[in-house]
Amino acid sequence: MTSSLSGSGGAGGGTGSPFLKIDTSKPHPARMYDYFLGGKDNYEVDRDAAEQFIKVAPEVRDGVRANRRFMHRAVRHVVAEGGIRQILDIGTGLPTEPNVHQIAHATAPGTRVAYVDNDPIVSTHSMALMAHSDTGADSGTSVVLADLRDPRAVLDHPDVRRIIDFDRPVALLLVAVVHFLAEADDPDAVIATLRDALPTGSYLVLSHATGDVHEDRREDAASVYKKASASMNLRSRARVLDFFGDFTLLDPGLVLVPDWRPDEPARPGTPPIGIYGGVARKDG
Repeated sequence: MTSSLSGSGGAGGGTGSPFLKIDTSKPHPARMYDYFLGGKDNYEVDRDAAEQFIKVAPEVRDGVRANRRFMHRAVRHVVAEGGIRQILDIGTGLPTEPNVHQIAHATAPGTRVAYVDNDPIVSTHSMALMAHSDTGADSGTSVVLADLRDPRAVLDHPDVRRIIDFDRPVALLLVAVVHFLAEADDPDAVIATLRDALPTGSYLVLSHATGDVHEDRREDAASVYKKASASMNLRSRARVLDFFGDFTLLDPGLVLVPDWRPDEPARPGTPPIGIYGGVARKDG
C-alpha cells in the first residue's frame, strides 16, 4: 500500500504514450495511498474508495506510515552500511517528503535515484518537485513512466539507464507495490527478471500487504481495490518469501514492517500492521 503499480505500460514515456491520459473514472492505488497519508493529490473517486477501505481496515493509516518508516530505515541501511550509491525505486507513488533521494543524500549526496511509476499524475508531480528543488536531471535523479508488469522495458528505459549502471551494485525498491500484481501477471517471473539484472552486492527492499495478522484476513478491505486500476492481492509470509529468490535476507528477516530494525519501541495499543517487509542482498 505504498504506491501505484509501479511503472505501468511498457516503455512508457513519450508524448504519444497512453499513460499521459489520466483516468479519474476509477480509484488509483497511488492516489489512495496519498489520501491515507493525508495528502491532497487525489480525486473524489480515490477518497471514496479509501474511506471504504478505512471502514473495514481502520489501521490502514498506521500501516502506510509504518511502511514508509520501514522504507526510510531500509534506504538508510543500504546506503550507509551497504555502500549503495544507486537506487531503482519502482512503484514510487506520489512524492512525500522526505523521499528516497532525500533520505539517501542525507548519508551520501552523490547517490543516484531512478523513480518509476505508472500513474501520469505521479510522474507529473515528481518531475515538478525535481524542477523546483536542487535535485534535477543533472544531479542523478530521474522520473520514469513505465510498468512493473513489463520489467524488461523498465530496465531498458533510457532514463533508467541514464541513472543506473547495472555493472555496479543497485538497491531495488519494491515497496508496497508487488501486492498489486495478480498471479496472472506472473509476479515471480517479473521480480526474477529484475533480480537477475542486478550485480553481486545489490539489495532488494520489498514490502507486501498480508492478511496473516487479522482474523478476517482483510479480504473485505482488499476487495475495495477490485474497482481500482489495480487489484490488491494479499499474500502469506511464505509466498512473499518466494519473491526474494536466492538473495540473502538481512536480520531480522521477513517481518512485519514495524519490526524491521525499529528506531524506537512500539507504542502500547498499536494495532497489528498487515505488511511484511524485508531487505536482502545478492551475494556472489
